[in-house]
Amino acid sequence: MKETIDNYINYVKYERKLSEETAKNYRYDLNKFTSFLEENGVKSLKEVEQSTVLKYLKSINDMNPKSVSRNITSINNLFIFLLKENKIKNNPCEFIDRPKLQKSLPDTLSFEEVSNLLDIPLLTKYDYRNKAMLEILYGSGLRISELISLTLRDVDMENDIIRCIGKGNKERIVPINDYEKYFLKEYLEYRSLFLINGDNDYLFLNNHGKKMTRQGFLKNLKKILVEKNISKNVTPHTLRHSFASHMLSGGADLRSIQMLLGHSDISTTKIYTHISNEKVKKDYEDYHPRNSKEK
Repeated sequence: MKETIDNYINYVKYERKLSEETAKNYRYDLNKFTSFLEENGVKSLKEVEQSTVLKYLKSINDMNPKSVSRNITSINNLFIFLLKENKIKNNPCEFIDRPKLQKSLPDTLSFEEVSNLLDIPLLTKYDYRNKAMLEILYGSGLRISELISLTLRDVDMENDIIRCIGKGNKERIVPINDYEKYFLKEYLEYRSLFLINGDNDYLFLNNHGKKMTRQGFLKNLKKILVEKNISKNVTPHTLRHSFASHMLSGGADLRSIQMLLGHSDISTTKIYTHISNEKVKKDYEDYHPRNSKEK
């Protein structure tokens, strides 16, 4: 089974062009599933029946619904792959329903909160790097995976654009604003101080002179949040959500936001209209003179 999982992970990475993070999640879920199979005497994926999968799902029902749903997707996609390869005759997941997920609006920051977060005193080379990274995350709405994968060649200062590779290995061009451009230039003046053994094409480097990692950036972000006394749970994706929400509230067209975010389906982008509507409703409740809470 291990060899089958390895073949499938190579397939999703190199043929379907899914991200390293997605492949990592698939491997984690499938390793957990195959361990369960081995513990229950199932020696081959050909032996797996619907009842086997249901028994496994029952064993993980203490997980949150989102994790259970992801496990079903991982297992189902593996069996779809095996069907295409003519390794099995039926998909045991075909008629298994996913748990209903409660849709929640993404967390966003107000413009004032973003300004506070981005107000970083520039004292060290790390400050210049972190400032540039945060400005681009908020200013262009990039995913953290897109940001840390940027190379020097991806930045076009003359035309004020960045080329990034998004989900499904899709390339898109996003504009950069004056703030991003200014602080990116400032960081580039210090970038050579991060280099240790030769050159490195990646735009943002860690203190070992290598490509900045997701974990490394999260650690830096948490440190900044503590220094700023910000108690909200702010992630890189919070800045992406804030970018979209502020664009929409400022009058941007939903299609434009879709293109900037790299969403393949506009229904994904429409979530931000709900955020905007929630804000309008809250402002109405808070500020309309006939809506005073003190009756």
